[in-house]
Amino acid sequence: MNILVCDDEVEIVEAIEVYLKSEGYNIIKCYNGIQAIEAVENNDIHLVLMDIMMPEMDGIKTTAKIREIKNIPVIMLSAKSQDIDIIMGLNMGADDYITKPFKPLELMARVKSQLRRYTTLGGANDKIGQYKNGGLVIDDERKEVTVDGELVKLTPVEYKIILYLTKDAGRVFSIEDIYENVWKEPSFNPENTVAVHIRRIREKIEIDPKNPKYLKVVWGVGYKMEEIQ
Repeated sequence: MNILVCDDEVEIVEAIEVYLKSEGYNIIKCYNGIQAIEAVENNDIHLVLMDIMMPEMDGIKTTAKIREIKNIPVIMLSAKSQDIDIIMGLNMGADDYITKPFKPLELMARVKSQLRRYTTLGGANDKIGQYKNGGLVIDDERKEVTVDGELVKLTPVEYKIILYLTKDAGRVFSIEDIYENVWKEPSFNPENTVAVHIRRIREKIEIDPKNPKYLKVVWGVGYKMEEIQ
């Protein structure tokens, strides 16, 4: 599989390359956002590791542009731990984040998790099924979501969340349930990550995201897909 690594610090790119190559991945290296966009346009990329702070075009703007081109997983690399950097990256379409300095084992776990989810959603052996809830239709064979007949473009993580909630519409899921079933790893303070993805899904499927018809919050408990006939 091809992984794009983009960071303006050459040493970090080379270190990540060593870790990923040891696991058998092919690495494409970039050092600014413009190079990353060109690489995504011209190569079959399966995952992107994107630094936030870069010259010419930062990682947040680059991620937004990549989302217009291809629907591949993006993991943000941030030298800061503040919530604002993480939330901005997730809002622009990133699927996960990791703060620098990071441990090689943590990096590899997140890479493998995203690649596993991406290949599963795109695989030919997925269970065929269609789930309808009011005007919302999920075609799990085609991996497509439509609302009132209009195709909705979702990231792999967004798709997994909406599918998970829609399969059991009406049931309330805790934030921990959603995180552990979508990210396939134990949850550690997942509130921001899940909330940002829910908000992005609402912006794509709801007529009025502030007064949602489908994705409802149950205060103090979690979220549910409202069951609509």
